[in-house]
Amino acid sequence: MERDRAADPRDISERGSMNNIKIAIAHDWLTGMRGGEKCLEVFCELFPDAALFTLLHKKGSVAPVIEEMDIRTSFLQKIPGISRNYRRFLPFFTRAIESFDLSGYDLVLSSSHCVAKGIKKKEGSLHICYCYTPVRYAWKFFHEYFSAENPLKQRVIAYYLRRLRKWDLEANKKVDYFVAISDNIKNRIKEYYSRDADVIYPPVDVLPGSGDEVRDEPGYYLIVSALVPYKRIDLAVEAFNKSGRRLIVIGSGSDLSKLAKKASDNVKFLGWVSGEEVRKHYSGCRALIFPGEEDFGIVPVEAQYYGKPVIAYARGGVLETIVPLGEEQHLDADRSPTGVYFHEQTVNALNEAITRFEKNEHVFEPDELKNNARQFNRERFKREIRDYIQEKWWSHIESQREEAR
Repeated sequence: MERDRAADPRDISERGSMNNIKIAIAHDWLTGMRGGEKCLEVFCELFPDAALFTLLHKKGSVAPVIEEMDIRTSFLQKIPGISRNYRRFLPFFTRAIESFDLSGYDLVLSSSHCVAKGIKKKEGSLHICYCYTPVRYAWKFFHEYFSAENPLKQRVIAYYLRRLRKWDLEANKKVDYFVAISDNIKNRIKEYYSRDADVIYPPVDVLPGSGDEVRDEPGYYLIVSALVPYKRIDLAVEAFNKSGRRLIVIGSGSDLSKLAKKASDNVKFLGWVSGEEVRKHYSGCRALIFPGEEDFGIVPVEAQYYGKPVIAYARGGVLETIVPLGEEQHLDADRSPTGVYFHEQTVNALNEAITRFEKNEHVFEPDELKNNARQFNRERFKREIRDYIQEKWWSHIESQREEAR
């Protein structure tokens, strides 16, 4: 007779605690709350008794539920000022992640966009990787990240990235199951690692604004983004300089000063503002501008939560989160549009997409936009990832039983 699963002491309970299962969570680094940390927050809620292994931790930089975990850092933590300059230590990341001793853990859940998936597990344990992407700057986006560096520095970086790619190919073999954040990343995992992956979309939840929306007649467009080269905010600035339309940019980063100097008076940079201010600007804008290629793209989903269409470059994760206007649709063809694509990263292509949006603005229904966004909510993610881990854990246990017979 098959054993009752609910009675097995190694089962994962509804609240995510373990009974005789020792779980390790691995995350690249803890220096702020971005999309990956929003996923990690859910993992920590599901498995509050797990040990959390990470290269480095800037205390107070992440959500309380993460801060309260049993956090284990690598030798990189001992370097003075590491949280401000950790990217400079990239050549040491692989050694640091492999330095952890996970010999006492039955289940490893890595939350990885860099090296966390390379953490070493003990023989017979199960490793599930929730993968945000294979290392972006190592495999595909070198130019977008490093084009501003001088030629000598580019050669040095390229040398280390070749070594990182070689390590990455070996490290992915330590993973039993990959879970990708989108079909886009599933395809990238297949291309670079020759591995299959399942897809569970990350959580995107927003709170309704309590204040008045920001109005700026005759209407403004909005960007919410880190201001770094690969986000292609420079393209948006050039397009709005040319058209004279109003654009508000929320965010900060290494490109802020350069972009601000390039912008005309119709383009306004606010820097980073409070969550409440972001919500007000979402509520008051005409549409969101999304000019870069993202692995998934949380911001376009957030904009739709507020009933706002998205004008986006037709690459990456937005192909899975936006129902485009009058084009072959990746999502349900019977649904109302939630955005407009442009297919080339050029000023003319972006401005033509904005003009097309303005001519058809009446067809975008706020309720449909909100409904499209709700499918990516936090509770859905929590349920799906919990059920997936439990299913793979039981498959692993049953496989071990078969081998023991």
